[in-house]
This record gives sequence, C-alpha cells and structure tokens, in this order.
Amino acid sequence: MNTRAQHLEAFGRLLDIMDDLREKCPWDRKQTFESLRHLTIEETYELADAILDRDVEEIKRETGDLMLHMVFYAKLGSEVPQEEGGYDIADALHAICDKLVERHPHIYGDVEANDEDTVKANWEKLKLKEGKSSVLEGVPQSLPSLVKAYRIQDKVRGVGFDWEHPSQVWAKVQEELGELRAELDAEEVHAGRVADEFGDVLFALINYARFVDVNPDEALERTNRRFIARFQHLEQAVRAEGKDLASMSLAEMDVYWDKAKAAVAS
Repeated sequence: MNTRAQHLEAFGRLLDIMDDLREKCPWDRKQTFESLRHLTIEETYELADAILDRDVEEIKRETGDLMLHMVFYAKLGSEVPQEEGGYDIADALHAICDKLVERHPHIYGDVEANDEDTVKANWEKLKLKEGKSSVLEGVPQSLPSLVKAYRIQDKVRGVGFDWEHPSQVWAKVQEELGELRAELDAEEVHAGRVADEFGDVLFALINYARFVDVNPDEALERTNRRFIARFQHLEQAVRAEGKDLASMSLAEMDVYWDKAKAAVAS
C-alpha cells in the first residue's frame, strides 16, 4: 500500500489537475454547484452499485470519481468571495476534522463509550448542543423515502425513542396491516387514507428491519436484482423455444418462472 507521503502527493496531483481543468477546459469552466449536483448523485449511486456487487476494483474507480466531485465543489467554493462564505479545500478538510474531534470525546476527550449505541447517543446529544433544534435536522429532504425512513428511525433511536424488543415492533407491523385491511374493506374506500395506512405499514416494516439487523434498502435491492435475473432468464427461455411472451397466458408463464427460480436461486 502507498505511504502517507504518497497519499498527499496523489491528492496534490488531483488538486493541480482540477486547477488546470477549471482554467482550460470549456466544460469544466461552465460548471456550478447546481450543475454538478445531479452528476454527484449519479456517481453516488454508481458507488452504491459497486458496493452491492462487491466489485472492489469498481469501488476504487467510483471513489475516485466522487473524490473529484468533492475537489470540484471546493474549487467552486474558492471562487466565492469570503464575505459570501467562500472556502477552499483546506477549509473543508479542517471543518470535518474539527467536527470529528468534537463529536468523538470518547477518543479525544474524557467521555467513556464502550459500544456503538453509546457513541451514537453521544453524537446526537452533541449535535443538539451545537444549536440544532431537532435530531432530525440532519436527515436530507431529498433522500429516497425508504432510506429516509430508516435514517429517521435510527436518529430518534440515538436519543432513546425506540422500541425495546423486536416482538413489539412486529406487533406494530401486524397492527398497521390490520388498519390497512380495514381501509381496503370499508364500504367507501378513500384513496388518501389507504395511502396513509400503506405508508404506515412500510414504516413499521422498515423499523422491524433494524431490529433484525437488515438494511431494508439493500434487502429490497437484492430482491430487485434477483427478480430481474429471473425474469430475464424466463424471457431467454421463451425466446429459445420460439414463443412470444406477450401472447402467453399467466399459467404458461408461471411454468417458465418456476424454472427461472430454480436456475437463479439468489
């Protein structure tokens, strides 16, 4: 592995290249915080895909892509006047270093924390002391809803607002399913109330996932990928026999689906 000096040399090289691109490349000269935003989100998802694929080589590449974006934002920040909040890469790095030191008093201070839950609880308490009015302020509004629900529940857990046992959470799942069923069985079905109850069911299931150490977003993505692989296997098998999927009955497709499930087990 590279030495610390080589790490710093590589980082300096990226900073130098960024300076060149911002000065000389027509595309890079045009970019703004806003124009880079959607590209950064895309790169983040590409890194997430590589992690799910356990492709270390691709994780390395995507880490580099994201690092470029962070350096680009810092370059843009350095072009903002100081009186308007301008900053450079050193300011950004010192800010995160200062925050890490402040929020890890069990490492850099005299606070004891011997388990993960205590560390998280201390983290949330320190954030409130810093002036945040709610432990939920740190949850981005633009997060996908499933991920946001998981983060909300994890945040409030940090201050002790949580169930004590998985059985309690499972009972809540059953309760919410019953309320959804009641809305669907009502004489007059109200779409808004059905949607609310359906959301409550999902929220309760996501909550239960935490108690059984399952990341619900990753679990759903595993299912998505498994379904895609099986359905594409089904399509190939149907084509290989010269048949048209669109003209087949569901019962006929089920035969191929069962074969696909056996062929693509996970």
